[in-house]
Amino acid sequence: MLEKIKETATFLKKEYPVMPETAIILGTGLGELVNHIDIEKEIPYQHIPNFPVSTVEGHSGKLIFGKLGTKEILAMQGRFHYYEGYDMKQVTFPVRVMKQLGIKHLFVSNAAGGMNPAFAVGDLMIIRDHINLFPEHPLRGKNFEELGVRFPDMSEAYSKRLIDKALKIAADNNIKVQQGVYVGTQGPTFETPAEYKYFHTIGGDAVGMSTVPEVIVARHGGIEVFAISVITDLGVEGIVEKASHEEVQKAAAAAQPKMTLIMKKLVEQF
Repeated sequence: MLEKIKETATFLKKEYPVMPETAIILGTGLGELVNHIDIEKEIPYQHIPNFPVSTVEGHSGKLIFGKLGTKEILAMQGRFHYYEGYDMKQVTFPVRVMKQLGIKHLFVSNAAGGMNPAFAVGDLMIIRDHINLFPEHPLRGKNFEELGVRFPDMSEAYSKRLIDKALKIAADNNIKVQQGVYVGTQGPTFETPAEYKYFHTIGGDAVGMSTVPEVIVARHGGIEVFAISVITDLGVEGIVEKASHEEVQKAAAAAQPKMTLIMKKLVEQF
């Protein structure tokens, strides 16, 4: 694995010699952010050594180098999911490469189903913690000390410093945001009413099929993380709505301007 990480990082350094310290995974709800990036280099995933290729509708599959405002950034347009058939090493491989490239801050977005009765479709939820229910752990297997310690601390998986900054940005711009715990599951089915109830009972506020593996690997490598969900459907007891990929994309699109503004202003503070 180490050899593949180094091979990919070497390739990218040759393609774009000025490496940023900030990376963004443009998941659901953040597609519009691309329009705010002064793009200097785009590399399709299929042209990058050892990179998987995204198979999900709505995920483009490009690595983007450029500037967001005055800040140099690296952006993943399209992520990899466990439910697509990739193992966890493949799902998190781009984050390993980010570490090798010198990335220090990672910003992540996703779509999630809300279980908290106070949530509504279209709400933004800043993730303050997560519950990992994936059947495979991304750090399972031999540990390489140069990637991180064998038993990494997860007491602050999501940076309190960045959460505080994001809350201030939201307040200054009259954007309503929620905070909560994200439950990560393998998918690809949306949840049953009983599963929604179970996830909320064990402490979850929203549930989705991504983010947790990338965050674990980022923290393993000492990268500071901020993550935000757009609530695209509800699984509150008594208000369980039918969910579809199309409805998720529609709700995410409506929330994009607010999420984009928060993320852009947050990145500009570095």
